Amino acid sequence: MLEDHLSASTSDSMVEKGCAHEKDDDEAYTQDGSMDRHGQPSIKGKTGGWGIGILLLVNQGLATLAFFGVGVNLVLFLTKVLKQDNAQAANNVSKWTGTTYAFSLVGAFASDSCWGRYKTCAIFQVIFVLGLVLLSLSSYLFLLRPCIPGDGDPQCVPPTAIEIAVFYLCIYQIALGNGGYQPSITTFGADQFDDEDPKEGLSKVAFFSYFYLAMNLGSLISNTALVYVEDEGKWVLGFWTSAGAAFVALVLFLGGTPRYRHFKPGGNPLPRVCQVAVAAVKKWTVEMPPCGEDLYEVDGKEYVINGSRRILHTQQFRFLDRAAVITTKDFSLQDQALAPDPWCLCTITQVEEVKCILRLIPIWLCTIIYSVVYTQMASVFVEQGATMKTAISTFHIPPASMSIFEILGVACFVLLNKPYIVPLFCQLQKTNLRAPAELQRMGVGLIISAMAMVSAGIVELQRLKYADVGCNDCEDASSLSILWQIPQYLLVGASEVFMYVGQLEFFNRQAPVGLKSFGSALCMTSMSLGNYVSSLLVTIVMDITTRDDQPGWIPENLNKGHMERFYFLLAALTGIDFIVYMLCAKWYKCISFEGKCGAREVSHDTNSLKESSSGLVGE
Repeated sequence: MLEDHLSASTSDSMVEKGCAHEKDDDEAYTQDGSMDRHGQPSIKGKTGGWGIGILLLVNQGLATLAFFGVGVNLVLFLTKVLKQDNAQAANNVSKWTGTTYAFSLVGAFASDSCWGRYKTCAIFQVIFVLGLVLLSLSSYLFLLRPCIPGDGDPQCVPPTAIEIAVFYLCIYQIALGNGGYQPSITTFGADQFDDEDPKEGLSKVAFFSYFYLAMNLGSLISNTALVYVEDEGKWVLGFWTSAGAAFVALVLFLGGTPRYRHFKPGGNPLPRVCQVAVAAVKKWTVEMPPCGEDLYEVDGKEYVINGSRRILHTQQFRFLDRAAVITTKDFSLQDQALAPDPWCLCTITQVEEVKCILRLIPIWLCTIIYSVVYTQMASVFVEQGATMKTAISTFHIPPASMSIFEILGVACFVLLNKPYIVPLFCQLQKTNLRAPAELQRMGVGLIISAMAMVSAGIVELQRLKYADVGCNDCEDASSLSILWQIPQYLLVGASEVFMYVGQLEFFNRQAPVGLKSFGSALCMTSMSLGNYVSSLLVTIVMDITTRDDQPGWIPENLNKGHMERFYFLLAALTGIDFIVYMLCAKWYKCISFEGKCGAREVSHDTNSLKESSSGLVGE
């Protein structure tokens, strides 16, 4: 039935009887429980919709432009202005990027637990703008005035330790602002469309595609225009442009305040997880009922989280089932009509929420190596390009701007996915599914990322053949054209479509209702840990390969190193990670909900997907 695919509304105007949903006669109000800024039910004609959706898309595009205006060329700023060596600069960029994604946990927690999405977006955008302004001022006053250190001017004094510390303080404030803002703005934009309205439901699905497009357009501008400006040594102009874009984004966001739709934060999910662990430990000696029978459960209306449904019992991690075993003491509380102590007795659904988290963790761990590969695009790829021939006739190609080919790779595979990739997949699998499942797409992403590293290693071997070994910190250290890097960037872009998009969909689909923010946070923390692991890996590689007076794989003069071995190492690690991932994916069991009529309903990511009323696959 069509109604089986519609979410049960939290609005008082919806009355649920069996599987049928009877709507209030007043169609002027949204039916998904959203509110306006005064706490009243949202009126469709005055709040949300595409008017606000487009505003948020422009906001995201400008914010992405601002962030990548700093991040995409940061490795060259560290090497040229702060005079760091290649390995140190790559490590610092990886740490900074990883910290940005780690701050997403702060934003997600604040958004879902206390502040709500609107306030979280506003506060972290203010932090972001102030960080960019301070970076522009500090760079102009301390680091780049009156000259760039190392440019040959004997009167140019290198920055002091305090001035460098101010620089790092600024870029990490930018990381806090952008990282805290990102996990909230996507969901906040989707909140502007009513799931219970068929037309707005389709618009909500389309919003995610346009949101991803807005991000790519913003990064495309920063990776071309801003990178070119900064590569010419006009760092301050590039930083001020980023600050201006972020300020305009903030003004646009605040300008839409009267028309936004809001949802109340759902509270902190951490106590619910801890309650299961504590209750299971307290009942460690209690005899377990066979096959999960007679475990504690409550009616859906009594759930702490509105809109949640019962999760069916599974046999994995059975030791946690003890938290739902009803003992004599629990019986006495029920006889007295008292609510059981949640630290002693938990529902099956609450126990299964914890099981879902435990099942997701192995899959999540396998995605970290991919993030290690992905982060090389902003560090060693740029360093490699900087030592190649960057001139085509009289035009100079900034090394960091080569990432536009990654963006083109993303766009091409997004556009080719539905008309070509999905039909090809269905033919190979001999199935009627409309799309590869999330776990399958993530596996394909791992394979393509390994191919990208092999491609980069082959290019490095070719670069060394045309390199001037005696050239140290000079332009065109190799006569091989930088355009040879195009395949590795395209492959990274293709892998991103399969891995990151599939990963986001998978974690959101498989996370319980009360832990959706945790599912989104897993994607961000995977990127964060990938950057930290990349930094650690570079450190270990340099420590091992620089022994016995050897220059190492990634020395300051890349013509004397063996960066291709680092690329091939990453390809090998990705191959090993793929084997482990396949085992974890085979072991994984999808979350199973009780249907709205009491029937079993599985949130698939693998086999039998069902087509919803919106024309999408799955729930």
